[in-house]
Amino acid sequence: MTDTPQHAPADADQRLRLLSRSDLAGLDIPLADVVATVEDAYRTLHAGQSDNPRKLTVKPADGHSVSYAMLGRDGSREVVAVKTSYKHGLDKDRSEQHYYTTLSIYDDVTGLPLAMMDCARIGALRTPAVSALIARECAVPGARSALVIGTGTQGRLALPFLLTTLPQLDRLMLSGSHPEGITAVREGLRAHFPDREVEIVTDLRTAAAEADVIVATAGGHTAAAVEADWLRPGALSVLVGHGLAPSTLHRADRVIATSEAQMNVTGTDMADPDGKLPPVDVEFPPVVAGTAVGRRTATERIFAYNSGLVVTDIALGHRFAQLAIAQGLGTEVALWR
Repeated sequence: MTDTPQHAPADADQRLRLLSRSDLAGLDIPLADVVATVEDAYRTLHAGQSDNPRKLTVKPADGHSVSYAMLGRDGSREVVAVKTSYKHGLDKDRSEQHYYTTLSIYDDVTGLPLAMMDCARIGALRTPAVSALIARECAVPGARSALVIGTGTQGRLALPFLLTTLPQLDRLMLSGSHPEGITAVREGLRAHFPDREVEIVTDLRTAAAEADVIVATAGGHTAAAVEADWLRPGALSVLVGHGLAPSTLHRADRVIATSEAQMNVTGTDMADPDGKLPPVDVEFPPVVAGTAVGRRTATERIFAYNSGLVVTDIALGHRFAQLAIAQGLGTEVALWR
C-alpha cells in the first residue's frame, strides 16, 4: 500500500503536531494494511528511491542501557524522519525497565514538520509484519506449523501477522514464561483470528523440531536457546530478540538479513568465539522486491535476522500520522517560536 503524500500547506506556520501513545492507540488499521505498507517501504528502498543509513548505537560499558538513532527518507511519501530509541534497565527484570521511542517526520516537499509521535505502537506492528513477510518469502512451501518464543511486545502479535501472510498454518505454538504475556498473546490472537487457538509448549526442543517457522522475540534474560541440531530440514528461524542459539546462524544453509550492516551492529551476541558473524547470503529488500531468491530448496535451513529498517517505521508512522491528523488528534505546539 502506497500512501498518497498529503503535504502541509507551504504557508503553514512552523508548529509541530505531537501524537501521544493514547492518540495512536485508538487508530484502527488492519494487519493486512500494515503488511502492505511495510512491503511497499522495502520495495521503494530496493528501487533506490529511499535512504536508510546505518543506525547509530550508544551503550555504556556495564550494559545497563542502550540507545539508537536512525535517520531515513521515504521516496514514495516524500518525507524525512528521525527515530530515537532508548532502553534503560537491561540489567534488571522487565518490570523495572524503561523504554522510550519517538519518530519525528518532516515533509520533504514543503520543508515543514509533519508530526512527532510515540513510536511504541508503530514498532509493535512493524516488526511482526516484517517477520511475517520473511515467512511468506522464505518458509518451506506448504508450511503448517509455527513457534513463537517470547511474550513481550514483539511476541504478542507475531502469530496474527504470520496467519495474515501464511493463512495455511494450522498449528500455532508459543513458548513463554510470563503468565500475563501468555494471556496477552492469546487475547491478541483471539482479537484478529477468533477461531484459532495457541498451544503453550514447555518442551522447547520438541516444539522447535516440529516447527516449520520459528520467530524468536524473547527478552535478553530468557533461558530459551534453540540449537541448530534441534531444527527440522527446511526450517526457517527468524531472530527478532532472543531465543535462538548462535549455532542456528553459524550452521544455517542460508543467512538472510533485513540489513547486514545493522546485523553487524546489533547482532554481536550471535558471534562465534572469535567475535565474528558469518556473511549474509542475501538481504531481504531484494527478496521482497522479487529480484533475489529467498529460499532455494525445500530442505535448507534458513536463518533470518530481523533488525527492522527505519524506512518501515517512516512508512507506517506516516500512515498513522495521516489517520490521526484526519481525526483531529494530537496537540500542536509552537516548538520553534
